[in-house]
Amino acid sequence: MNLKNFISGSYKQQYQYQSFLPEKINHSWVWDDAKINVLLEEATRVLGELNAFSIIVPDINLFIQMHIQKEANVSSRIEGTKTTIAEDLMNMADIAPEKRDDWQEVQNYVKAMNFAIEQLEKIPLSNRLLKMAHAILLKGVRGEEKERGEFRSSQNWIGGSSLVDAAYIPPHPNEVSELMSDLEKFWHNIDIDVPHLIRIAISHYQFETIHPFLDGNGRIGRLLITLYLINHGLLKKPSLYLSDFFEKNRTSYYDALQRTRESNDLIHWIKFFLKAVIITAEKGKNTFQGILKLKIEIDNIIISLGRRTDNAKNLANLLYRKPILNVNEAEKFFNVDKRTIRDLLSEFVKLGILEEITGFRRNRIFAFKKYIGLF
Repeated sequence: MNLKNFISGSYKQQYQYQSFLPEKINHSWVWDDAKINVLLEEATRVLGELNAFSIIVPDINLFIQMHIQKEANVSSRIEGTKTTIAEDLMNMADIAPEKRDDWQEVQNYVKAMNFAIEQLEKIPLSNRLLKMAHAILLKGVRGEEKERGEFRSSQNWIGGSSLVDAAYIPPHPNEVSELMSDLEKFWHNIDIDVPHLIRIAISHYQFETIHPFLDGNGRIGRLLITLYLINHGLLKKPSLYLSDFFEKNRTSYYDALQRTRESNDLIHWIKFFLKAVIITAEKGKNTFQGILKLKIEIDNIIISLGRRTDNAKNLANLLYRKPILNVNEAEKFFNVDKRTIRDLLSEFVKLGILEEITGFRRNRIFAFKKYIGLF
């Protein structure tokens, strides 16, 4: 199908409302718009450069967790959570009680993402995998009662207080399974010649249009993008997340999706998506460059610590994974006496690596602010 001939779907009369039934997408796609080719070429180039950092950066896994943490924070913030990334890095006991529910939602997103990425080593991207991630995402938080880990069996809607005044009503629940099956086939159809970035752009639109879960569709739909890129080898590590771009351009993001449904303008959506990849990948490259620069700076400082160098290296590696920690967490990580670790934390503060953020003499919390600032 030529993108300019795309028909997004049709409205179906249900009891007292009309739901939108999208057209299936598992077929070939072509286009005449040269701008798509230019954006696709640029997005592929920048994404390849970002992926190269996953290969050349030493101990890359030390830093990937912070990428995941940032994505969890931003993607959840789009859905209404209000914690900062610094708060999300802290323990629940150190979070203000009124923010703990939001904090838990972000932690669930981190767990869901880490789980799904690990599962890709065993099973391909699939509806089964999305359901498993969804079950983790909503465990013990708002929306838990909304068919956690399963496609919806009742009607949902977007905007408004009910089906009567909704801005958009997705397909009837009886149509969800067939539509999601078509979407899954599209991810892995080797008989059609559609570039992966075009395929995932169309897939994200289709997923959000189907809205297969009662809750959590936005977060799972954005997670789908990263999982697809890893599953198909465009990324070696989960280093590209579009939620930051979508959050900064939230109105344009939602408008582009709705414009596709209302005006059949899939070309506009694909251009928007490719621009998001280009800008986000460039920012990701800058972040990795900042990480490398900071790591060299920290390594040079650590070398000056003499006999404490080995413990200092271990502490630095811990901080790349957990850039906000308390004394007890640091002590559990090391097989040395507590006094040694406490002195080392104090030395890191003197050297400007860490900042103590409570002002207390006991139960102190330390932050690796230079590193957090990169994200």
